[in-house]
Amino acid sequence: MLLLSFGGPERPEDVVPFLENVTRGRGIPRERLVEVGKHYYGFGGKSPINDQCRALLAALRAELDGRDISAPLFWGNRNWEPYLTDVARQLEARGYRRVVVLTTSAYPSYSSCRQYRENLYDAFHDTGLTVERIRHYADTPGFVAASVDATLAAIEELAAEPAVPRLVFVTHSIPTAMAETAGPQPHSREGGYVDWHRLVAAEVWRQVAAQRPIAAEHDLVYCSRSGPPTQPWLEPDINDHLTALAEAGERAVVAVPIGFVSDHMEVIFDLDTEAAATAHELGLGFARAGTAGTHPAFVRELVDLLVERAAVARGELVDEPTIEGGDPGRYACPAGCCPNLRHPDRPALCGLPGAL
Repeated sequence: MLLLSFGGPERPEDVVPFLENVTRGRGIPRERLVEVGKHYYGFGGKSPINDQCRALLAALRAELDGRDISAPLFWGNRNWEPYLTDVARQLEARGYRRVVVLTTSAYPSYSSCRQYRENLYDAFHDTGLTVERIRHYADTPGFVAASVDATLAAIEELAAEPAVPRLVFVTHSIPTAMAETAGPQPHSREGGYVDWHRLVAAEVWRQVAAQRPIAAEHDLVYCSRSGPPTQPWLEPDINDHLTALAEAGERAVVAVPIGFVSDHMEVIFDLDTEAAATAHELGLGFARAGTAGTHPAFVRELVDLLVERAAVARGELVDEPTIEGGDPGRYACPAGCCPNLRHPDRPALCGLPGAL
């Protein structure tokens, strides 16, 4: 089993080299990377994502051991140590022939799915290993349960606020062209990435509303936009939306980061720092729900999905639990799913036979 994540710097001198890895081939000048690096320097030059992966690995190992599953569990990153390519060589050298991959990205889109599969191709195509992956898991009961519990806890932080809080669900913005082509058909004109987020947000809101008084409406907003201003990205930005809510008379908000698996840099900077400051300036009560992290229901769900994928590889019939209205997702992606709009011919693993 292989946990595959994004990676992040571990010390200040790692920051710019890490950002160079992330942006390689895009022609972004070094001075711009130094500017972006200030986000990391403000937190000691270290991203929290690697420690969060270590915590998730420990939680997964404990759950696997509790089920008497002794298969080894490895960890590799796309953009920093331990590099995926190095881990692939380790697996081959130790004689393994089959690996099932769990990525720390729960939704379908190019950047959250196919790009990982391209990296898997780069790392494994010349090895003797068969690589498979679990299906997307944002709309599974365990992921949603973790978000519901985190939202309830955040609401308690606003107990002193006289206003009923409004839930604002947050995810990473992506270019609209990428969003519109995300996920297998059928999907709406907005694409599978947006569709899945709307479904998860509605289910979290429904379960929370059954337990606490909250506003009758909720929102899906975005953070971490990058790229040139001329390129359309998903909107609204959370800070703009908070301003609009304050102007409309809302007095308290809970930001629920359903687009993220752990509290990494986009969460602690874009939400805990920037969005919290915006809310304070606007006089909005503000609390941020936690991410799924190592919530027991989420960890159990991930192990269920690993076991499920192994059963499918053996040719067994399996249940594929999702929340009501959910899509079980895909074990192998069809041709053209979440296309690489810059390099459409770039190969990727975990596709249907003959359809990389």
